[in-house]
Amino acid sequence: MTDAVTTRWKRNTVIFLTGQTVSLFGSMVVQYAVMWYVTLDTRSGFAVALYAIADFLPQGVVSLIGGTLADRLNRRMLVIVSDSLTALTTLGLALLMANGIRDLWIILLAVAIRSVGAGVQTPTVQAMIPQIVPSDQLMRVNGLFQSIQSGLALLAPAFAGVVYGFFGIVPVFFVDVVTAAIGVGLLALVSVPTLTAVAEKTTTFRADLVEGWRYIAAHPFLRWLMAVFAIVMVFAGAPSFITPLMVARTWGPEVWMVTVLEIAFSVGMVLGGVLVSTVFAKRSRIALILASSFGFAVVTSLLGLSPWLWLFYAFMFAFGLFIPLFSAPYMTLLQESVPPERQGRVFSYVSLVMAVSTPLAMAVFGPLADVVSVQALLIVAGAVLVVVLGVAILAPSGGRAIRAASADASPRAAALVEEGGTRP
Repeated sequence: MTDAVTTRWKRNTVIFLTGQTVSLFGSMVVQYAVMWYVTLDTRSGFAVALYAIADFLPQGVVSLIGGTLADRLNRRMLVIVSDSLTALTTLGLALLMANGIRDLWIILLAVAIRSVGAGVQTPTVQAMIPQIVPSDQLMRVNGLFQSIQSGLALLAPAFAGVVYGFFGIVPVFFVDVVTAAIGVGLLALVSVPTLTAVAEKTTTFRADLVEGWRYIAAHPFLRWLMAVFAIVMVFAGAPSFITPLMVARTWGPEVWMVTVLEIAFSVGMVLGGVLVSTVFAKRSRIALILASSFGFAVVTSLLGLSPWLWLFYAFMFAFGLFIPLFSAPYMTLLQESVPPERQGRVFSYVSLVMAVSTPLAMAVFGPLADVVSVQALLIVAGAVLVVVLGVAILAPSGGRAIRAASADASPRAAALVEEGGTRP
């Protein structure tokens, strides 16, 4: 790689990550503030549930369309348009609430529209990264991006709390509008090559959408990888929703207690992102995914067994630590395994799994936590995750997928392994 080429991709990557970081920061600030506003203003669990549905489900459904669009249109322009429309929605909500119009349905409608924008933007951004970053640097850049996102998980709630607490909800929305404008401006400076398959696209939108699913269904490695992802999201997602409830019931409903819980989790994510972009950057992707998956299971059970609050915080830190160790190599394997012209469609199904698993976990673990103890739920969830992961690994498809990903120099070759072990 020449110095000129190296300088070009590094410049593009820095500008791209900077813009996405700024934009994501504003979005996270609004997400926290609106969630708090709905909770404090209504004091209704039903209203909070409606907020969660509006925030996650539209993104999951629309991600299918968004990923397909990413394989048909200019990805940079698609991100710019979706980010701009999301910012305009936020601006409209700010103006309405500044004039005293604060009906819950209006707020939820705005949240749902923002979720639609995320459903387009998320798979498109993931599909853009391999266009900008050389393949041998993907793991490092994905780890860096994960570390940045983890850092935002520390800063965003603190910033949202200060602005919301001192100035009210409306100024928070204007913060998002400004950060979106900065993100769009920086993205306009990024040079993104046009894929030949996009320029010569002749198939219909519906055909592309169906073809994305068929591509996943036809490749055992991808099917197995996405199945593991779904399993981990369902069973390891429980701590994200019911650990604050365990803190309140076991050690007290003090605000600082749940605040420290979130900080411990986020600090773990930050450190995990640093590790995966440095120490583990060249390690086996599949080994990291499997190790972190079992790590989730063990830590989830240990959370339920924790007799002391600060030990509980330590386990929550470990839980956050495993997230980048799972997500960065997982995303890298997908980016390396799927041809660039199909990545948008594949990532749309990944986004669907992520978005649907969140309300699914809330619908199951939330009501159960009112029937049995949170401790019991965490212990059982961790144990079940160990068993299900063991079955997935010992299954013939799991063994073939692991061997293919471990032995092949080209991860894309692993994705092409057909049932029975042959390659085209």
